[in-house]
Amino acid sequence: MEVSYNKLWKLLIDKKMKRIGLMEATGIGTSTLSKLGKDQYVSMEVLVKICQVLNCNIGDIVDVVKAAVPHEKID
Repeated sequence: MEVSYNKLWKLLIDKKMKRIGLMEATGIGTSTLSKLGKDQYVSMEVLVKICQVLNCNIGDIVDVVKAAVPHEKID
């Protein structure tokens, strides 16, 4: 399973907040912001901080998605 933070980025747009503003408001570092941008795992603590700042639930900012299955090469 993989994660997607597309909902987070859409929510930031709706709230007219930039990624740097989210970073400052939550106290997360640039490496954590980079992980979010690359749809990588971050700690539950980070997700809770984001939810507190944005006044939302975890399901409002992250989706769990099935990993893409690579297609077999047909000769």
